[in-house]
Amino acid sequence: MNFWQQQGRARREARRLTVDDLVSEIAESAVRYSRSGPDRAVVAAEHVVRTARGAPAPLFAQAADMLLLSALTGAWRRGWQPVDVWQMWRRREREQAVEFVVGAIAAEAARYPGAAVHPRWRAQLAELGATVWWDRGEPYCAAWARREGVDTVTMLATVIGAMTHISGWSAQPLLMPPPGSPDLGPARASTASGAAAAPGREVDPKMLAKVRGLLAKAESTEFPEEADAFFAKAQELMSRYSLERAAIDALAEGGSAIPVRTDGRRIWLDNPYVSAKSMLVSAVAGANRCRSVIASGLGMVTVVGEETDTEIVEVLTTSLLVQAGRAMLAAGGQVDRRGQSRTKSFRQAFLVSYAQRIGERLAEASRRAEAEVVASIGDGRLLPVLAARELAVQDRVAELFPRLTPRHVSASNSAGWRAGRSAADLANLDVHRAVRSSWAAPGSGPHTASGRRT
Repeated sequence: MNFWQQQGRARREARRLTVDDLVSEIAESAVRYSRSGPDRAVVAAEHVVRTARGAPAPLFAQAADMLLLSALTGAWRRGWQPVDVWQMWRRREREQAVEFVVGAIAAEAARYPGAAVHPRWRAQLAELGATVWWDRGEPYCAAWARREGVDTVTMLATVIGAMTHISGWSAQPLLMPPPGSPDLGPARASTASGAAAAPGREVDPKMLAKVRGLLAKAESTEFPEEADAFFAKAQELMSRYSLERAAIDALAEGGSAIPVRTDGRRIWLDNPYVSAKSMLVSAVAGANRCRSVIASGLGMVTVVGEETDTEIVEVLTTSLLVQAGRAMLAAGGQVDRRGQSRTKSFRQAFLVSYAQRIGERLAEASRRAEAEVVASIGDGRLLPVLAARELAVQDRVAELFPRLTPRHVSASNSAGWRAGRSAADLANLDVHRAVRSSWAAPGSGPHTASGRRT
């Protein structure tokens, strides 16, 4: 067979290629692709294009879409969520690559009807700006390549790099049902007797009116101390309402089974001082009857607790991390008597001390709320509720993280310790957003990127 006959045969075979053939070829090339650098992804993409010479460009894009979205679906099943993928990606890639993966997340989510997507999942998509900006009849990879002005090889190299990276992530605890899951409840329900808990009721409109009134006063005043008092009162009011409702639910069950809906949320922390920052998350979680677990290698903290409590922890932590960072930077650099820098140890001690003092303040506010509930309904109804919540949280943590290792964070700079404690005393316990989220639709509370970028 001469050269021209070989070329003719190659063209005929290319015309017979199906999208499944290309999917297999790209997947095999991705296996050969080494994650040591982007050049290897380009080599793999070039190999695919050579092998399937003559195949139409839309076929390449269709196959690339199938593999890319499949990689994301696999990540969801291994416990990852949209914001998690974005956080992992932005830590290693350029802004253009991050935008590419956000578009892929939007394309994956577009395959499901709204009812098949958890409300908090939809909130994360909105937070990332993961929307379908292209014609839905066109493969996402084709639309992205056209917008960026890149050829088929570059498009395939980008996809191969993305799917290889995402597929290599280890499994994480499944905290939220991914799109298309049969169970799309906002949280795991359990009771002291192991029975299924009843779904939560809507918040009392009268309570909402009181909280909104306090928040309106807090937002209108020009005096920080007065605003802080209104915020603290709103928090106590909402905490009291939450505990009273839990006690009433327990009474409705006949006292034999106390319903607790446990939930898990992730908070991402940026370097430096990740361990010290995680102590602040832990302090806020503890004051709100939750537990926190850090994956220090990732900078990811998982907060486990009753669903309303975890929502408050997430929003309150966001505010406090921002305040701590500002106060720490305002303290400036530190040097010892010999002129050597002590800034690192100062800031480490600052954040550890700040976390401890914030935990004390929040615990005090929580005790005040509990005291009001005890005074109104008696500890005989409240204490079993708190005990059931504590047991449910412990069981859920043990289930999600069966191999926990305790960690200790040291602080050796006394000046940083004193400065951190003083800053914590001045911190505004900004709970008004947490209270707002308490009356939002279940699972639609804030999932702010700001708290994860701190």
